[in-house]
Amino acid sequence: MSATFGGRSGRQGKLSQWLLGRRPQEAADEGGREALLLGAAAAGLPLAPAAHPTDGYRCSCDRVGCPTPARHPVSFAWQTQSTTDRAQIERWARHQPEANFITATGMVHDVLDVPLEAGREALERLLGSGVEVGPVAESDDGRMLFFTLTRGTPEDEDEWWPCELDCHPETMDEHPGLRWHCRGSYVLVPPARLPGDADRQVRWLRGPEHALPDPLTLLEALTDACARHVGTGAGHQGTAWPLHR
Repeated sequence: MSATFGGRSGRQGKLSQWLLGRRPQEAADEGGREALLLGAAAAGLPLAPAAHPTDGYRCSCDRVGCPTPARHPVSFAWQTQSTTDRAQIERWARHQPEANFITATGMVHDVLDVPLEAGREALERLLGSGVEVGPVAESDDGRMLFFTLTRGTPEDEDEWWPCELDCHPETMDEHPGLRWHCRGSYVLVPPARLPGDADRQVRWLRGPEHALPDPLTLLEALTDACARHVGTGAGHQGTAWPLHR
């Protein structure tokens, strides 16, 4: 990173302070939940209702031992249900005031999902290098989400893999800690509440007003940061949001 930022220590320091100290919860408070959801939909992110936390650590789905509390869609038809239609999202948001929302990946966008500290390092490097970074969300369960254009459906089916496989295929040994949410997957979209303390959330660091970049423009910085993160013994942070088929 020192080579990337050579001669720009002041800028690097400001970026570090912003990344480590900025807590953009005020954006959610000022704009409101519904406004943030509509902003994501207006940017082309298809949304569908998701479960939410109850009594601290329980999931609203009431499934005993829910493996992904407050992180999964409420409907098994979430892929066809996901929409950017403003009227539908307004109805959902108003009729389900506590619901989280997911955004289905592999339609318009993919998400590169990395451990939080690796994501902070990579984001600082990318911004400092002048790379166009798109929307970025931070999750209090220890993950950072980089929203990108989708790779679509490659002709060669071996060229894509679902996010539940961390890491897969074998070449993903080079990308420790990275999960690429693409076709058939989803992530929580801000603002979302996580089980546990009342302030555990998924929030925007960079909102959906930023244009979606090509994922390959971010991949090297993200995988390098993940490799260094694992190399320091920090391991994989947080919990993956698994693929539902």
